[in-house]
Amino acid sequence: MNISLSNPEPASNAPINILVVDDVHENLVAMRALLQVEGVRVLCAASGAQALELLLVHEVAVALLDVQMPEMDGFSLAELMRGAARSREVPIIFLTASPNDPKRAFKGYEAGAVDFLHKPIESHVILSKTNVFVQLFQQRQLLKERAESLERALKLNETMMAVLTHDLRTPLSAMLLCAEKLALQLPADERVQRTLSQLETSGWRMARMVEQLLDFSRIRLGGFRIEPRTIDLTQVLQGAIDEVKRVHTHADIEYEAQQPLEVKADPDRLTQVIINLVGNAVIHGKEGPVRIVVETSTQSHIVLRVSNQGHINEELLPRLFEPFKGAFHASQGLGLGLFIADQFVRAHGGTLSATNDNGEVHLVARFERLREPTASESPRVS
Repeated sequence: MNISLSNPEPASNAPINILVVDDVHENLVAMRALLQVEGVRVLCAASGAQALELLLVHEVAVALLDVQMPEMDGFSLAELMRGAARSREVPIIFLTASPNDPKRAFKGYEAGAVDFLHKPIESHVILSKTNVFVQLFQQRQLLKERAESLERALKLNETMMAVLTHDLRTPLSAMLLCAEKLALQLPADERVQRTLSQLETSGWRMARMVEQLLDFSRIRLGGFRIEPRTIDLTQVLQGAIDEVKRVHTHADIEYEAQQPLEVKADPDRLTQVIINLVGNAVIHGKEGPVRIVVETSTQSHIVLRVSNQGHINEELLPRLFEPFKGAFHASQGLGLGLFIADQFVRAHGGTLSATNDNGEVHLVARFERLREPTASESPRVS
């Protein structure tokens, strides 16, 4: 049977390495002549110490280790290879001239061998076995390069999206400012004012989408951080509700909150959380008001609960806070609102959850370390 080591086609120009360790020089020469072809390089070591030096410099597809060597035998070398991160995954084939001994073979497999061959070894056997590991190494390298290329492409795409969404804010702001000025300067004609109102509403909706894309890019690129300071949660809540009503002019929103309620949080991120939760409830809720309740307790807990009539599909609940979980719809946004809210709540050390209860949907943000209770504050436990 005439078998030769197949020529690999590595993704890069670097050859694929095979390590052969044997203290007999003639054996090294023979193995090199047998295994080395175009695209494959045979690294020869006459001792375990030389082999370890080569492994520090080169990646190898497979290592062929002679068992009986002076100073450091093949088993000891294999144990040292398994203890190093760089060579831990290298497949090892033991070669031995000793008689077939089950105990010795078991020791070889225990040391991490994938095979145990007895000399004299037929050339087609060693070629076929070595060829398998060369091809596996080539496939791993190709997958690694593709993964790295995909990661670079994703990072480039996210960076471009971040730059694009950031640059879109300037013309959007100019468009909204012009719409506001036209509404004041043009005649109070109902059709004209209705058109301007639709233009302004659409502009604010687009601005929200741009902000969500920008926040998504910051989260994905690890470029967002919170800047907490002492604020009045009630004022933040009112400001967020006003912004939601600017886009959803007919929204019916009710809220209960202690006044004032000092917390230590990032006002911009907390505002974003409230806007996204309330906006989601306004869009997806059935007839009836969206209710917002802020609950506190003497354990320094704060619970922000947003409720609306409706029902979330049970299949959607486990992945409700994933990005782009639903198809894009111009009136409903990009499917990023709850993902961003969840990330911002987590950044404040809280948790966000969603439940169905008697025909209502409850989105609940729980925070444990936003505030210290006052002595005069009456406990209100959620």
